[in-house]
Amino acid sequence: MENTDETTKEIVSTFEGLISILEDGKLGYTNAAEHAENPAIKSDFLEYARQRALFIVEIQDEINKLGKSTDTSGGGPLGALHRTWIDIKSSFTSGDTEAIINACITGEEAAIEKYKMALEKDELQTYQIAMVAKQLSSIESTLIAIKAKKMM
Repeated sequence: MENTDETTKEIVSTFEGLISILEDGKLGYTNAAEHAENPAIKSDFLEYARQRALFIVEIQDEINKLGKSTDTSGGGPLGALHRTWIDIKSSFTSGDTEAIINACITGEEAAIEKYKMALEKDELQTYQIAMVAKQLSSIESTLIAIKAKKMM
């Protein structure tokens, strides 16, 4: 598929939506790490935050390749979905590990839903689909790992 101005606009909008939920995840994991008492879980949360930051850079690079600026990251009416991490922030204040893990699970599920919606759209190029699918796979693995911590 060739990029027209309209498809480029759609791709950038899709990518901005992903950046928004990744930003929320990065902040959510950083916040979770600050409130987690278990050092191993704290370390994992910091790693997940770093991973989200790398995903943001990858997507911003794609936006830049399309000739668009990423100075206004996360703009646009993206709905309530990407606000999940911010809404669950209050779960962290108690320092309750189970509540923090449950909040992270909710945030990852929201991210997975957002990624799947992005992949269902027809405007992404093959290499962009590969990047988004790779990030989605990683987020799904993170969700599995977090759910495993809940069982501990």
